[in-house]
Amino acid sequence: MDSRTAPQPTSEGYRILADAALRDYLGKLPAVAARLGGAAESWSISEVGDGNLNLVFIIRGPGGGIAVKQALPYVRLVGESWPLPLSRAHYEHLALTRQAQLAQDLVPAVIHHDPALALTAMELLEPHVIMRKGLVAGTTYPRFVDDITTFMARTLFLSSDLAVPAAEKKEAIAAFAGNHALCKITEDLIFTDPYRIAEQNRWTRPYLDATAASFREDFDLHVAISRLKLKFMSCPEALIHGDLHTGSIMVTEGDTRVIDPEFAFYGPMGFDVGAVIANLLMAYFASDGHARARGERHAFEAWVLQTVEDVWTQFARKFLDLWRSEARGDVYPATLFEGTAGAARLESERQAYMDRLFQDTIGFAAAKTIRRILGLAHNIDFELIEEPKRRAISEARSLHLARTMMLDAPSFTSISAVTRAAQALRDWQPDFSQ
Repeated sequence: MDSRTAPQPTSEGYRILADAALRDYLGKLPAVAARLGGAAESWSISEVGDGNLNLVFIIRGPGGGIAVKQALPYVRLVGESWPLPLSRAHYEHLALTRQAQLAQDLVPAVIHHDPALALTAMELLEPHVIMRKGLVAGTTYPRFVDDITTFMARTLFLSSDLAVPAAEKKEAIAAFAGNHALCKITEDLIFTDPYRIAEQNRWTRPYLDATAASFREDFDLHVAISRLKLKFMSCPEALIHGDLHTGSIMVTEGDTRVIDPEFAFYGPMGFDVGAVIANLLMAYFASDGHARARGERHAFEAWVLQTVEDVWTQFARKFLDLWRSEARGDVYPATLFEGTAGAARLESERQAYMDRLFQDTIGFAAAKTIRRILGLAHNIDFELIEEPKRRAISEARSLHLARTMMLDAPSFTSISAVTRAAQALRDWQPDFSQ
């Protein structure tokens, strides 16, 4: 189904489901009833959504549980003054289906999808927690690097021109092209609003007032973010998740699942990889604000920095391995690289490709960081630091690194250069007197 035939829920078919209506609706679905067990009247229903856009319910019965997500016709964080098309639920379902094919067992299984209600029922991930909450608590996750790099390498490479024939890729691009309302949110909230006066912007006042003003007046920064925005809007390299932060990842020590791909479309690969790295770096800088005693979180912080390095290193290795074994696209045809000399030249080109992708990753990581501190939607990594000045210190360190990464990405020739720069800022004390 392409974007032109994506279901558009009507006022007759769509309604927001409250507890009783949701119970009645789910009770009529055999797959759901079989999973929950017992009578519908015995099921418990809790609305647990703490995100920006949707309703999220957990339903439990004597036989098990499920999660149900329903799109609202507006941005939940703001309210009815910011309408949003319900068709985003269609694109999320489409993305979950495709991601399950490409990266099996790394996304939640879909049990039921209702396009008219913009509703999807999925497996309940237990005892998983939202990764961001775990990082705030200082928890480490041994499986995370292997799982997230497998997810990114497979979903990005296997949906790209490197792996997919041109006609198939173009059809896939068309299938997600209608998700432009969610893309517009990204284009505004990440690439535009933090660098201008925007009604929804907020930051830790008064400490970051001067920093926010300097970002609005920095035309070098405006050029850099505009170049990234252009790449985001014009480079359909692969199927990207589009919102791959630590709030869209659920984890245990032994399992990782990627959730909430409603921002999915065909865009630049570095946007997803950069989002993961940005959120890890923000967790690193926020950690000091959550410490109850000096030095108590140093081991956790060392793990975070090592994780940043391992995410890029393992992603790049897995991506290249797929390129060497699964290259079925129309680019870099084998007939142009025959023999020992041709193979060597192609391998050199692969490395050059990864160098370019790394530079994209650095820039997008910076953009994702800046929007979470100076824009509309913030991270609990920082927000749960109760004392404003202490929070602002952690945020200022993040912003300092992000600005450098965006304006001087070529100086970061390796991922270790990023972690060294972060570590150098760990104890930096910003001057808020200006």
